[in-house]
Order: sequence, then structure tokens, then C-alpha cells
Amino acid sequence: MNTEHSSEAEIRPTDLRGILRYVPMFRDQVFVIALDGALLSHESIQNVLLDIAVLRSLNIRVVLVHGIGAQMKLEAASRGLYLSDAHGEGPTDEQTLDIALRVATLTSHQLMQGLTRVGLRGMLTNAVRATEVGVVHGIDQGATGKIDKIDRPLFQTLFTTDCVPVISPIAFSREGQNLRLNSDHLASALAGALSASKLIFMTTESGLQIEGSPATNLPLQSVEQLLENASDPIPPRLLSKVRETVRAIKSGVPRAHILDGRTFGALLNEIFDKVGVGTMVYSNAYQSIRQATDEDATAIYNITRNAVKSEALKPLERDAILAAIDEFLVFEIDGSIVACARLIAFDKRNIFELASVFVQSFYQQRGVGRTMVAFACEEAKQRGAKQLFALSTQASPFFQRVCGFSQGSTADLPGERQQTYKLDARNSRIWVKNL
Repeated sequence: MNTEHSSEAEIRPTDLRGILRYVPMFRDQVFVIALDGALLSHESIQNVLLDIAVLRSLNIRVVLVHGIGAQMKLEAASRGLYLSDAHGEGPTDEQTLDIALRVATLTSHQLMQGLTRVGLRGMLTNAVRATEVGVVHGIDQGATGKIDKIDRPLFQTLFTTDCVPVISPIAFSREGQNLRLNSDHLASALAGALSASKLIFMTTESGLQIEGSPATNLPLQSVEQLLENASDPIPPRLLSKVRETVRAIKSGVPRAHILDGRTFGALLNEIFDKVGVGTMVYSNAYQSIRQATDEDATAIYNITRNAVKSEALKPLERDAILAAIDEFLVFEIDGSIVACARLIAFDKRNIFELASVFVQSFYQQRGVGRTMVAFACEEAKQRGAKQLFALSTQASPFFQRVCGFSQGSTADLPGERQQTYKLDARNSRIWVKNL
């Protein structure tokens, strides 16, 4: 093991108790992990695969995308051959495609072998279909491809069979033609298409640097400004990942990470430690959430009607919503309200109720509800709350697994809420979260 990248001091206290706090949040979430070709050739790759095995043991769904650029350069050098492009970003001539096919096959085989050693089931698939890039600025790109279709149902099937999909940067066209893809873009597109909660680039470089200092947590806007006005040049291979990080977050992926896979335990520390060891770029989804106004009452009433019909929510008349409008939060996208939540304060105890959480059907399974609840938790905390509780008849898995609430009892409710709970006669389950 390279001691330069694995000193004991770099290992953070990511113990079992620390990891277990995140399990409800990440269970059944999709992580797309892109493994650089250079990292796959490094001796630390087996430690990375062990970390991935830990993620799978926590029921986190993992998709692996691997690169081949470093392997292609070594193969070409050993045979004295010329590469038109090693990374699938420029033209791919026949000789370069032949080298790409050779090393992609071997690299995929080695990755599958590594998964076997850590007890994971892997599956190479043709779940990504490509088409030719064609001619760009008058230059024929040859066998360089772009993504044409992603077979989401196939990925879902593999997830349910406890398989780790392994995706090569060689894809087929509709006619079966071999096409070379850029692995960074491939990982970014997969993360967006599969509604992944994380895109993770694992490299042989440290994360972003700003004025010589490591950049750990960056909002999307800061990264976009860095790309436009960087005073320090970003290394070429890191630049590709930064650009694809921006693309992924704009497609709906909440978090993207860039980290040095040679650092022992980097993957687990990045995910399960508050500080992390690489660069994390996050979306500004909270900026889509605001305090409701009187003008929002009708929209809130309209989006909650279906939930009321299914008895997922208590009936709320428009006038009642308007009377309590100061308690509502709304999630707005392109001028339309797509989700709402209500924070009800109880003065005698530092406790709030989270109620009327609902997301329009079109925006469900996209992280909107999770973001809404996370924002509500922070809002309640800022208002002095020590505890938040929610009552649910049909959304218990969401509160427990996705949002990290624990099951409570009527004893956890303020006295006045205990009375209305009995009068409701809905037999709702009680979920509690300490803030």
C-alpha cells in the first residue's frame, strides 16, 4: 500500500455507530461511482471495492462505470501505436477503437474479478445504447459515440436481483456498432437517468483546489463560477469531471463528489463523515423552497386533494389553509408549486409538528420530498425546536428510511396534540426526530 496516500492520520472515525446514522437516509438510494482507469490500475483498488461492498451491505444500490484512458495509453505505448484520442472526447479512428476494445474487455474482466473477491455479484450489460457523434466543426469523429438511450427497467431489474451493474465506456449502436464513450459523461448521464442521490468520481488526484487550498463543500454556483473564472488552471482530467458534476446536478442529482481513491477509506469517509476527504458539490434545491403566501392557498389545496381522497392526508379546506398560511412551506419549480409541508409550533415544549407533506405525483421519486423534509427540519431548528414529530398513515417508510425519523408513541406528543390525535381516530403512526 502506498503510505503517501494511506497514513493512519487520514482515516476519520467512521465507526459503525456513525455509519448507522446514515443508513435510513441512504437505504435503496442509487449511487453512481465512476472509477478512473488510472485508479483501476493502482494497488488501492481492492480497498475501494471493499468500501463498495460495505455500501451494498447497507442496501445502497451501486452502479459502477469504469474508464480506460490510462490503459489505452499504456497499450498504445507498448505497441508503438498512435491514439487519435484516449478519453472518448475527440475523434476515434479504427486503430484507437481496436485498442479501446482490447483494454475495455480486460479492464471489465479485472473489475468483475475484484467484485468477486469482495463477495459482490456484478453484471456487464448493454443497458446503454449509443449513436455516432458524427461530424463536429468539419471533423468526422469516427467511432466516438454519444448516449442514445438508457434502459432504466433493466437497471431496476438488476437492483432487485442484488447485482452491481458494471458499465464499460464501449457501447453499441442500434445496429450493434462499437462506439467509444467518455466515461465521465457516461457516469453523469446515468446518475441523472437513474435519479441517483450521489455521483462519485474516484480518481488518482485530489479534489478541487481554490487558491492553493482544498475545496471541500461547494454549491453549484461556485463551481460554475470557478469554471468561468478559474485563476488556477484545473488539471485536464479533473476538468472533465468538474464539468460533468455540474451537468449531473443540473439534471437533478443532489450531490456529486470528486475524491482520491488512493486514500485508504476515502469512499466511506466521504459519505459517512461530516467533513469528508474530497470535494463535494451540492445543488441549491433549498432555494426552491419558500414561505407560503396567501396567493398559494389555492395551489396547496389543489395539490393535496388527491392525498386527501386516498386518506394519506387529513382533509384541508382552502379557507383553513389560508388561515394557517404562515405555517406552510412550498417547493416551487418554474413558477409552479410542486410540493408543500406545514410546520406547527407548540409553545410549551420546544417541539414542532411536521404536517401536510405532499409532493405532486410527477415529481415523486426525485428527491423533492426528502429535500422538503430536510429543509423543514432546519427551519424548525432555527426557530428553537429540539424535536420534530410527524403523524402518518401511509408514508411511514418515507419518514423512517429516507428522512431518518424514529418511531414514537403518544407520550412523545404535546398534551394538546394527544387530545386531537385521539379525536382524529386515524390511528396514525408517530414519527419523531431529535434536532
